[in-house]
Amino acid sequence: MYNVLPLEQMTIQDKMRTMEDLWDNLCRHSDQLQSPEWHQNILADREQSISVGEAVFEDWSAAKKRIRETLT
Repeated sequence: MYNVLPLEQMTIQDKMRTMEDLWDNLCRHSDQLQSPEWHQNILADREQSISVGEAVFEDWSAAKKRIRETLT
């Protein structure tokens, strides 16, 4: 089944609510979801970076600020 949403007529708030509803539904059925192989590959690469001391971490508040600054 495929539903077409009237995205152009929806407010941002309606779109956000719809995304949250979809995400909640997916989480309730997570046992039926299978991550693509490339997800596992990325996780393995990140674990390797951490184990050899190459990973760089940033405080979430600082990261959000940096992201916002690049978008403005």
